[in-house]
Amino acid sequence: MARHTSLWPPVMTVGTAAPPVSSTAMVGAIVVVVGALYVGSDILIPLALAILLSFMLRPVVIRLQRFGLGRIPAVLAVVLLLFVALLGLGAIVANQVVNLADNLPRYEWNLRAKIRDLRTAIPSGGVVERTSDMLRDLGEELGKATTPTEGETKSEGAAAAPEPVPVRIQQPEASPLQTLREVGGPLVAPIATAGLVVVFVIFMLLQREDLRDRILRLVGARDVARATEAMDDAAKRISRYLLMQLIINVLYGFPVGVGLYVLGVPNPILWGLFATVLRFIPYLGPVIAALFPIALSFAVAPGWTLPLLTIALFVTLELFSNNVLEPWLYGSSTGLSPVAVLVAAVFWTTLWGPVGLLLSTPLTVCLVVLGRHVPRLGFFHVLLGEEPALAPELKFYQRLLARDPDEATELAEEYLEDESLDKLYDAVIMPALGLAEQDRLRGSLDRATVQGIAEDMIGVIEELAEDEERAPDEVAARDAGAILCIGPRNGLDEAAAAMLARLLRQGGLGAATLSRDAVTGRNLARLERQGVALICLSYVNPAATQHAHRLTRRLRQHFGPEVRIMVGLWAARPAAEAREELLQAVGADLLATSLGQAVRQIAEGAQPAEPAEAASGGG
Repeated sequence: MARHTSLWPPVMTVGTAAPPVSSTAMVGAIVVVVGALYVGSDILIPLALAILLSFMLRPVVIRLQRFGLGRIPAVLAVVLLLFVALLGLGAIVANQVVNLADNLPRYEWNLRAKIRDLRTAIPSGGVVERTSDMLRDLGEELGKATTPTEGETKSEGAAAAPEPVPVRIQQPEASPLQTLREVGGPLVAPIATAGLVVVFVIFMLLQREDLRDRILRLVGARDVARATEAMDDAAKRISRYLLMQLIINVLYGFPVGVGLYVLGVPNPILWGLFATVLRFIPYLGPVIAALFPIALSFAVAPGWTLPLLTIALFVTLELFSNNVLEPWLYGSSTGLSPVAVLVAAVFWTTLWGPVGLLLSTPLTVCLVVLGRHVPRLGFFHVLLGEEPALAPELKFYQRLLARDPDEATELAEEYLEDESLDKLYDAVIMPALGLAEQDRLRGSLDRATVQGIAEDMIGVIEELAEDEERAPDEVAARDAGAILCIGPRNGLDEAAAAMLARLLRQGGLGAATLSRDAVTGRNLARLERQGVALICLSYVNPAATQHAHRLTRRLRQHFGPEVRIMVGLWAARPAAEAREELLQAVGADLLATSLGQAVRQIAEGAQPAEPAEAASGGG
């Protein structure tokens, strides 16, 4: 029988096992990589920006090539178009900034008036005023303590110190070369970085196939399929992220400009462009984009109506963008969890400053993709990925181990929002029972713990049943007690029997549960024979075939041959050709390997299912 039946199906599939790596070597490698990222930032930052831009421009280049334009003309046209667009936006921003600077002196009176209003609004003797008085008194006391008195000064010497002679240092006029160095020096680094980015982008777009082949040769020569999948996955995720982020930013920045124009805030084009660009920066970008126009709204008009309306505009657009636009357009395209986005922003900003903040999400996406496809880097996928850290059955089982049935019930109710009750039982709760049975067989759980888990599990089932009974379309059970569901060995089996009985009653079939004590020893002789049409034995351990055979024989002696018996080996996955053999081994009339399968067989008149259908399992 062992060669035909898989007793414990794996809970999670794991890729090819990699040779173990010591924790010391792993920490050392991380330290070396982080150090290299910090030291080599002057080269790595332009390279990362170029990779980001190449992902954005690659679809446009491919589209132009499909229209018949050559590769070199297509690349040069796209780069030139990008340069012209950036130059045009820069000119618009510069013009708006100059206009804003010219108009700022006109707003001084409104600022002074608002400061006077705030000073008047603060009640006399309030916390602010008392704190200011206290700080002023402390400052005066400190000044007295550090200034010598008149007597102390005279005792130090009769002769007064001569007064210092004032000295004035006059700087010579700067030469034209010095002026050029002072003015142009700060611009050299950004211009050099921009030049490197342009060169890298042109090279990457022209040699994209060659670069792809070299990366495959470097990292995936032994497994081309996995390396290709990883590269395609990273390219799709980053490209989709950038495209969706650009669309979201434009749909956010354009209403900002229009709204500020309608409200009367000066330079709305400037603030709309700022809002579009700064939203590429996670978390801080939208805040910075909103601060400038809000601050300006305080200065341009008397009263408080315009500032309040400006704040309301940004709050409304932010809520709409975060709760409507991003779930609709953006979704889960990056594969990053919210915590990962925050941690990545802090990490890359610490390493590379503001540019690192801008690049944090795309770079972290690459790490998650590597963790998904490279076993040794799998911790990146676990720590940073959006997928749940634990499978639903593992999470459910962990809550039961922690003796937290309330949270286990919440997990089950969340699952029921999208799936049916039989799917919940077969896909989550029954595998959790199987995990508990495995731990019991290994000796990891004592008898009291197993019983506590079983009781909590039954409590969860009853809580879910109460919610179902409140539904108006509940089907009334007929012939209550016609089907007996028994958990023969321990509390885990009893919990499985309770789930089966619940599903049967939900389908309008009369079903009752019996404890394992009811079928042991003399208690079996006391069972009522009348009204019983079918007996279902539930086993969480699929290796309990001998126990099932003995109990089936005793039940036949008590109830007679007219009562049919079903054995449920809920964790067994027998091959189609071995199903009949397994049915003979337990000595029953029917065999089921999932609760959904058992309910279907009983509802269809307790007829055995075809082998092919039975082997599929699942409800």
